[in-house]
Amino acid sequence: MKRRIMEIMDGSAHDRSSSIVEWIITVVVLVNCSAVILDSVPEIHADYKDFFHELEFWSVMFFSAEYLLRAWSYGARYAPEQGGAWKGRREYIFSFFGLIDFFATAPYFVHSFFPFLDLRVLRVLRLLRILKLSKYNTALQDLAHAVMSERKAFMSALFLIGIATIVSASLMYFAEGHNQPEHFGSIPACIYWSIITITSGYGNVEELTPIGDLIALVTGFLGVCMAAIMTGIVASAFSNQLGRKKAAFGQQLREALADGKLSEAESETLDRLRRQYRLSEAQAQEMMAEAKKEYEEKYQRSVLDMATEK
Repeated sequence: MKRRIMEIMDGSAHDRSSSIVEWIITVVVLVNCSAVILDSVPEIHADYKDFFHELEFWSVMFFSAEYLLRAWSYGARYAPEQGGAWKGRREYIFSFFGLIDFFATAPYFVHSFFPFLDLRVLRVLRLLRILKLSKYNTALQDLAHAVMSERKAFMSALFLIGIATIVSASLMYFAEGHNQPEHFGSIPACIYWSIITITSGYGNVEELTPIGDLIALVTGFLGVCMAAIMTGIVASAFSNQLGRKKAAFGQQLREALADGKLSEAESETLDRLRRQYRLSEAQAQEMMAEAKKEYEEKYQRSVLDMATEK
């Protein structure tokens, strides 16, 4: 039972139960985040504060039960000779998603024991629950992996942005410092203007000299160029990430087809990998057709070689 609960909660079971649990958790998280946002409006809070309080109580009970079930069931991840139940539980509790699950309920209990704390801070912490959705969508994980795989290119781009920021801030200090000391009275103040200009295209301060206008124009243009470079790096990294997933799935598929047929266990493993890599069924079917074609061609060549030898 422990292993079965772990499979359902972890989303690795090949049945409807895991999908139902996933949808239930997703809906509860979205309802909670919407309630936190609406509760921040004074008028809505005054009229529905009892409803929001009741919703928060039952949500905390729901997330607490989920957390305890996950921590308990992860004890089935490792056999006794591999470290036992507590190894799996420690692995979950101190993992990224384990910490997110913990902090999804911690603010409520913290306020119960320390009612004098600022409620606004606790409301903001409750919004961390939305990070639970990343467990069922690999977008954030793919982004993190993409950034790590292209970290050298990102560091080079950030280095260029740093140089552009300092140069444009220094030039703006000499061009506008005497005319607008309240905004450009020092290079650090100009660095703030430069960062805003590079990231948004406008530094929120009107220049008074023609040279200042020229510097602002060039700085905004550099910002557009930097955004294009960063976008290209991210797009390339995502494309490479998808390519690596397809290559890994294709390798597993070819190994499963080594004997010319797929067993039920192999089909379940491949389907689990497909969902883990977020590949569509159409992509999986296309790769399956290519793998079968490769197997048939390899089999025909081996038959021809045997016939030639005879």
